[in-house]
Amino acid sequence: MAQIQRNRNLDTKFQILVQIAANQPNIQQKDIAQRLDVTPQAVSEYIKEMVKDGSVTSDGRSIYRITNEGVNRVLKALKELRAYLIFVERSITNITICTAVSDHDLSQGQAVGLKMKNGLLFATNALGKAAKGLAVTNARKGEDVGVSNIEGIIEFEIGRITILKVPGIQRGSSRNVDLARLKKEISRKELVGTIGIEALIALRRIGIEPSYLYGVTEAAIEAAHSGLSFLILCTDDDIPNLLKRLEEHNLSYEILDLSMGVNLE
Repeated sequence: MAQIQRNRNLDTKFQILVQIAANQPNIQQKDIAQRLDVTPQAVSEYIKEMVKDGSVTSDGRSIYRITNEGVNRVLKALKELRAYLIFVERSITNITICTAVSDHDLSQGQAVGLKMKNGLLFATNALGKAAKGLAVTNARKGEDVGVSNIEGIIEFEIGRITILKVPGIQRGSSRNVDLARLKKEISRKELVGTIGIEALIALRRIGIEPSYLYGVTEAAIEAAHSGLSFLILCTDDDIPNLLKRLEEHNLSYEILDLSMGVNLE
């Protein structure tokens, strides 16, 4: 869940900042209070706090403007909300029919439980407290099956993303990679992708081909949102763009430097 959704104070400040940004400088505290259904006194206290923390400026005549700091806070909260919406879309299924893999032989009209496993949605004959629905057709184990009348939340955790930083060509490239450390990380048997020639060659030096060579960043994002872990070997020059995309989706990650002589612990 996004941080502002867990904190009413942050949520209200976010909404006040949006109102100021949309209507500045001709916005009064009483107008904000009415639009947000809170008291003018509460709005006054929040605005005092935001003036103090640099999110809002005031010329002393109840004329308010959002600052660059305030804009950055709104954008950060917006990224969190977008990531949470992706989670909601995947977790709460309000469509008429979705497709799942049959985990058992199923009959048309049978009540089924829904669960994520290995990045795929499965329909099972075990009904728990999580999501459930009705099988639309008969299906044998392993076949695809339509599920309707879906209720509840499909439980799964966001997958882990590990980034192994490989030095670029001017910093020794794959020749400066600690291959023993690389083998240790690869032994986790996660999905593996490479970004950059140096990263690809480093992986090949231990006799392994990547699962993904193209579209690695988007594949990692999709895998993480499906509950799968993903390991990315990435040339250090490409790290900033990779992190930017992961942070846009509010995904956590761990970076390990594979350069010779660098302690991973």
